[in-house]
Amino acid sequence: MRFTTRPTLQGTFGMVSSTHWLASQSAMAVLEDGGNAFDAAVAGAFVLHVVEPHLNGPAGEVPMLLAPAGGAVRVLCGQGVAPAGATPAHYRDLGLDLVPGTGPLAAAVPGAFDAWLLLLRDHGTKTLDDVLKYAIGYAEHGHAPVENVGATVASVRRLFETEWTTSAEVYLPGGRPPRPGTLLRNPALAATWKRLLAETAHAGDREARIDAAREVWRSGFIAEALVRQSRRPTMDTSGERHTGTLTEADLAGWSAHYETPVTYDWNGWTVCKAGPWSQGPVLLQQLALLPPELPAPGSADYVHLLIEGCKLAMADREAWYGDAAEVPLDDLLSDAYNAGRRALIGARASYDLRPGSPGGRLPRLPALAHARVAAGARPGFDPMGAGEPTVAPLPGAPTFAEATGEAQVTGEAHTAGEAQVAADGSTRGDTCHLDVVDRWGNMIAATPSGGWLQSNPVVPELGFPLGTRLQMTWLEEGLPGTLTPGRRPRTTLTPSLALRDGVPVLAFGTPGGDQQDQWQLHFFLAAALGAPVRGGLDLQGAIDAPNWHNDSFPGSFHPRRRSPGSVTVESRTDPGVIEELRRRGHDVTVGPAWSEGRLCAVARDPETGILSAAANPRGMQGYAVGR
Repeated sequence: MRFTTRPTLQGTFGMVSSTHWLASQSAMAVLEDGGNAFDAAVAGAFVLHVVEPHLNGPAGEVPMLLAPAGGAVRVLCGQGVAPAGATPAHYRDLGLDLVPGTGPLAAAVPGAFDAWLLLLRDHGTKTLDDVLKYAIGYAEHGHAPVENVGATVASVRRLFETEWTTSAEVYLPGGRPPRPGTLLRNPALAATWKRLLAETAHAGDREARIDAAREVWRSGFIAEALVRQSRRPTMDTSGERHTGTLTEADLAGWSAHYETPVTYDWNGWTVCKAGPWSQGPVLLQQLALLPPELPAPGSADYVHLLIEGCKLAMADREAWYGDAAEVPLDDLLSDAYNAGRRALIGARASYDLRPGSPGGRLPRLPALAHARVAAGARPGFDPMGAGEPTVAPLPGAPTFAEATGEAQVTGEAHTAGEAQVAADGSTRGDTCHLDVVDRWGNMIAATPSGGWLQSNPVVPELGFPLGTRLQMTWLEEGLPGTLTPGRRPRTTLTPSLALRDGVPVLAFGTPGGDQQDQWQLHFFLAAALGAPVRGGLDLQGAIDAPNWHNDSFPGSFHPRRRSPGSVTVESRTDPGVIEELRRRGHDVTVGPAWSEGRLCAVARDPETGILSAAANPRGMQGYAVGR
C-alpha cells in the first residue's frame, strides 16, 4: 500500500466528502439522524454557503448528478438562465464588448436555492427545519473562518469600504477582515432562513412546505430584495456603475429541473456528466480521445497525451458548446470523429486552438477566443491562487472580481482552491464540491458555485449577493455561447458520476473553473487503473497523486484570455518528466507541491455494500467523514 496523506475511508453506513469539514460533518449528522444522501447533501450545501462564502452562495448555481438507489442517474440543473433583458445589444449599447466579471449585469437568474429544495422535495425525507438548522446555527452564532475567507476579503477591502458597503457590514466586522481564531457571523442570512421557515410553517405537509419556500424565493420577500439589488447602480469590472437586468418576471418564470445525463463508455465504466450547457462533456471527449493502450501513468508520454487531448476537447468546447444552439454531441463522441482527432496529437506540444468539424460542420470560434496573456505576464501560473500574485489577470482562473485601482496586492501565499488578488486589483474566486453516499445506495455529486462575496454586493436584507455567471457568455451573435435571454450561460461546473455494469459506483468532482475536467480526468484514470486498497478503489491515492493543468484554451471567465502551450505542474512531479515536457515544447511552470485541484470522492462497491470516501489535502480544508 502506498503512502497517502490520509486513509481512504471505508464503512457501511454513510460517507460524505466536501471542500469544508463543517459541511461534511453537518451532512454526516443528517445521515446519523436517519436522513438519506439527498437530505444530507442539502444540509451540507447550505452550510457551504456560510463557511465558504468566498466560493459560493444561495444565489449562485449548482449542477448535480444523483443516483437514487435502484433508479436511473439524473442531472438536476440548478443553472439559471439569462434574464429577458440581457441581450447582447443592451451590453453593447453600454459600450461593453464582454459581460463584466462582477456586478448585476453579470447576474443570471439564481439557480442554487431552487435546485437544492427541488432535490429535498423529490428525493429527501427531512423537513426544511431539519436541513437548515446547521446553516442557521453557523450564520447566527458564528463559525471559525478558514484563512482564505479573510484573505479574500482583504483583497477587496477597498472596494467594500468605498463602493460595496453592504458587504463591508458583513465581512469587515470591526472594520477588519475575518481572522482565524475568531467567530464570523452573518445574522442577516440567519434571519432570512428563519423568516423563510416562519412564513412557510403552516403551508401543509413536508412537500407542500418546500414548494411554498420555493415560491417565497421566486416571488416573495427574497425575490423582492434580489430585484431591488439588481436595480442599484453597482461598480463592476468595467470601472463603471451599472444596474442589472433581473426582474420579478425572470425570477418567477424559472425553476430547477431534471435532465438525462450525457454518458460515455470507457474500459468497462460508464461516465455520466451534465450536458453541453456545462463543460461536462469535455471529460467524455478526453476519454474518447484516449488510445486503446495508455502509456505508463505519470510518465512524460502519459502527461503529454492527456495535455494534448485536453487541448482538442477544449477547442471543441469553445466552438460547439452552449445553450444557444444545438450541440452535435453524438458526433463529438463518435469513434470515427475521435479517431481523426486523435491523429492530431503529435510528439510536440501544440500551440494552436484546433476545433474539429463534427458531422462535417464548420467550426466557428468567438473573435476574442484567440486573446492571449498580456505582455509581461508569467506564461504559466497556478489557477488556484497558490504562490505569489501575478502581474496581470491570467486565463483559466476560476473568476475575476475587480476591486478598485486602490486595491492592495496581498503578500501572502494562498492555498489551493482559494481566491487571490492580482496586481491590477482583480481577484480570483472558486467553487465548492460535495459528494454523499448512504447505506441504501443513494449517491450524489454536486458542484455549488457563484454568488460569492466578491461577485456582487451583499443584499442587505438577505445576507448574500447575486452571482455573475453571465460573464461566461459572448456578446458576439450566432455562437452556441452567445448571451441569449432565457438560455443558460455555459458553466464550468461539472460534477461526475461513474457506473460499472450499469450500477453507480463512484461520485466525484472538484472546484477549479476551466481546470475541473482536467483534474477529474487525471483522478478518474488513477482510480480506475490503479491498484485497489483494502479491496476497493484507492480514492485517496488518486487524489494525492501529483496533478497538473494547461491553459491553452480561452478562459471561461472575464477577461477570457488564454496562454498557448502553458502547463503548470506540481513540484512533486518527477524532474525527468518536467524536463521531457519542456523538450517537447510545453511551456512548463512548476507550482507549489500541493496546489493542483480540490477533489472530493465517494464510492460504493455494489457487491459488498462497502462505502468509501476521500478528500483533497490541498488547502488544508476539504474533509471526508463516514462510518
